[in-house]
Amino acid sequence: MNDARQPLNPSAARLEPPKGLLSYPPVEKWHDWVEYDTAQWPRKVEKHYQIIPTICFNCEAACGLLGFVDKETNRIRRFDGNPEHPGSRGRNCAKGPATLNQVTDPERIRYPLKRVGKRGEGKWERVSWDEALDDIAARVRKALQEDRRNEIMYHVGRPGHELLYHQRIFHAWGIDGHNSHTNVCSAGARAGYAFWSGIDRPSPDHANARFILLLSSHLETGHYFNPHAQRIIEGKERGAKICVIDTRLSNTASKADYWLSSWPGSEAAILLAMCNVLLQQDLFDRDFVRKWVNWEEYLRAECPDEPQSFQAFISILKQTYAQYTPDFAAKEAGVDPRVLVAVAREVAKAGSAFSTHVWRNAAAGNLGGWQVARALQFLSVLVGAVGTPGGTAPNAANKYIPAPPLMPPPSKVWNELLLPKEYPLAFFEMSFLLPHFIKEGRGKLAMYFTRVYNPVWTNPDGMSWIEMLMDENKVERHACLTPTWSETAWFADYVLPMGHASERHDLMSQETQAARWIGFRQPILRVALEKQGKKFNTTYEAHEAAGIGQVWEEDEFWIELSWRIDPDGSLGIRKYFESPYEPGKKMTVDDYYRWIFENSVPGLPEAAAKRGLTPLEYMRKYGAFLVEDDVYNVHETRLKLSDLNDATTDPVTNLIAKNGAVLGVEVDGRACAGFPTPSRKLEFYSKTLKDWKWPEYAIPGYIKSHVHSDNIDVNAGEMLLLPTFRLPTLIHTRSGNAKWLYEISHRNPLWLNSKDAEILDVKTGDLLKVQTEIGYFIDKVWVTEGIKPGVVACSHHLGRWRLQEDSGGERWSTALVDLKQIGDGKWMMRHIHGIKPFESDDPDSKRIFWEDGGVHQNLTFPVQPDYISGQHCWHQKVRVTKPGPNDKYGDIFVDTNKSHEVYKRWLSKTRPAPGPDNLRRPLWLPRSYKPAPEAYYLKDKG
Repeated sequence: MNDARQPLNPSAARLEPPKGLLSYPPVEKWHDWVEYDTAQWPRKVEKHYQIIPTICFNCEAACGLLGFVDKETNRIRRFDGNPEHPGSRGRNCAKGPATLNQVTDPERIRYPLKRVGKRGEGKWERVSWDEALDDIAARVRKALQEDRRNEIMYHVGRPGHELLYHQRIFHAWGIDGHNSHTNVCSAGARAGYAFWSGIDRPSPDHANARFILLLSSHLETGHYFNPHAQRIIEGKERGAKICVIDTRLSNTASKADYWLSSWPGSEAAILLAMCNVLLQQDLFDRDFVRKWVNWEEYLRAECPDEPQSFQAFISILKQTYAQYTPDFAAKEAGVDPRVLVAVAREVAKAGSAFSTHVWRNAAAGNLGGWQVARALQFLSVLVGAVGTPGGTAPNAANKYIPAPPLMPPPSKVWNELLLPKEYPLAFFEMSFLLPHFIKEGRGKLAMYFTRVYNPVWTNPDGMSWIEMLMDENKVERHACLTPTWSETAWFADYVLPMGHASERHDLMSQETQAARWIGFRQPILRVALEKQGKKFNTTYEAHEAAGIGQVWEEDEFWIELSWRIDPDGSLGIRKYFESPYEPGKKMTVDDYYRWIFENSVPGLPEAAAKRGLTPLEYMRKYGAFLVEDDVYNVHETRLKLSDLNDATTDPVTNLIAKNGAVLGVEVDGRACAGFPTPSRKLEFYSKTLKDWKWPEYAIPGYIKSHVHSDNIDVNAGEMLLLPTFRLPTLIHTRSGNAKWLYEISHRNPLWLNSKDAEILDVKTGDLLKVQTEIGYFIDKVWVTEGIKPGVVACSHHLGRWRLQEDSGGERWSTALVDLKQIGDGKWMMRHIHGIKPFESDDPDSKRIFWEDGGVHQNLTFPVQPDYISGQHCWHQKVRVTKPGPNDKYGDIFVDTNKSHEVYKRWLSKTRPAPGPDNLRRPLWLPRSYKPAPEAYYLKDKG
């Protein structure tokens, strides 16, 4: 045994397998795992468990979990990692085991509730699931019958499902009703990647990289944190170096080989300067660029008088990017140009084993942030690190989405409350503008669902959301599908308890590495009880039998609701929710997943048969399946000879088409699948951006942010507020009921450089007033050298609040506040008290030692949508001062009339549809829940 891995107890070293220590319980013993009860120590009292796999839901990574169910009490005792899961490999961050807190939370919502007072008044009565379903179904049915399809909206933050489950539902209903949180999260990065490759997410192969470039802190808190962190460490153990571009000195930056503390918004300039170094010093992969970049299209369109040769293209490229010198970027970003050049040479040295990632960070914070992702991808393209071992692939190569049964055709409607004409290239729905759209009279909602989404708290300008949700003429009925209270649930008509990670079914697949896998989330307590021979018609009946109330799951909820919307089949909906095995009978979750696992997952039926299992039994037993490993260079996949029969190749574009559909592209005489772009190449030149009225951004470039240093008047006390960074133990609003996590992290002070602290005459713990364009908030200061002068930073994970003492919010994490409207559009919030001990069935609730729950900064941010990607530009220009004598910690003031004026100012900068052929949006560009092609065309010109 390696000395570094010696067990802490010397006696353990003398133990030998199979009686010795095990990393994980072996699968063959999961049906009856025996441990000694630690509460009975020093007596050796055996405890017997069923171990049942599921999927974590405390971030998007979809790591595997094992639930240990006590056979005597049928209670979940703990959660460990699932070693059979290809992505997480048995390892979890702190958020995984904390799932137990969410299951046992004494304040969770256990039964359906209906509002009986005014919205926001906090008066509720318990109702049956039948009563709620019948009311909601009647409202949806009436809207469909009256052709008010765009008045039905499902607004989801983190679905925990592959897109196709809910796509089935809304296609069956014939609506364009899926709204998401994407434009407050990742729209900027998505747009930047999609304009290059047609796929809007990256998949870095960190484990095999020689050099890793991270924008933000992906090792310790970033996107797909746990699976990526594992592989970044593996890459580093193999000799890879790491560079972090992040304004803050994050934990990741502190351990990196290079740290570039950039002025927020300057990141594209840094990356383009690196590209320029590679170009001028001929350190790029000429062959890859020649084969896979659409340089010929660029020359034809933009340089028709130049020689139409690759050498001419390279000469033009060098001339075009010569302006991005290291000194230029250093001045824009406030970094050392020598470090920038050193990193560029490290990138060149790594070549095709260069992995990168940006998701939120600079891409989400800034106007033009999508060009940060585009510039980063340019760097990868230049060294040929696309889809290679150690490189970064488009995520579709490393993700598997199995086809479901009975998929309806797409709807033929377009909902302009989701994607209005002003944002034809947005990624995706302009969700955070909904209150402003409705305020302008663009529409109303007859039935509004919110699920794993808390727009009042998460979105900018939350007071505008409260104003909309309180107006029953604008939102006629609001059902909040949630296991816990939230700031948004408080303003709903129905609060319907849906299960946590271990309390429902769904499928997950994420781009955690160069492989394709699926993970199966399942309701652990229902599975445990059914293994004992008990049978249930619904998951909420199983949960009631297990003692946690009528907590349901979405899969069954939507099937049952659809069945009631169309009870006789006359609307054409019901047929999509019949069993694929017994036509006419209502589909069950077993029917749904049995069909997928038998018909849509390559290799799964064979793997199951080898173990004497059905595919569904296999997934219930193991919880995950590796579809394909070592997936690289998917764009080079050769087209089948059968597909090439009767196909034609365009002599100019080299596109291969058949029956009007493009199949791929010819590269050096080979028929390849290519990328899902119009050219089937990586699009350095985006004809789409040119055709859709943004010709100045047709190639990767640098857009000065709305918070560029030129726009910050230091002499007037202005600073830049960076509000986007994560904490490793929390995840937006989903972890508010996890006591272990809040015990660790419960404050979000203002990071302030010591030079700025000296100017403001404050020290750590003092208060500062941060004034935005529409209001202000009061927070405490943390003085640190880990932030750039002129910038203040505040984590977005904290500042939860409730309006009543004993309900409306998790008391582990929320402050009690007084919220008042003190004038037309003017709102004031003040803390009554912070977090404190409370009485409950959990003795830990009386042991709470923390009081500070943070400050809700997002309420004070106006909406700032990027004109192209639609991304809310989170960074704020603020004025930072000492508070007045009547100001207190946690105070918030907002003027929603000012917010609406800011909305209109940003809206005026857009360049609306139509585009070519009177289209609303390019047909090829990704869009979640795509409607039918005919819905893309505007009926009237303009």
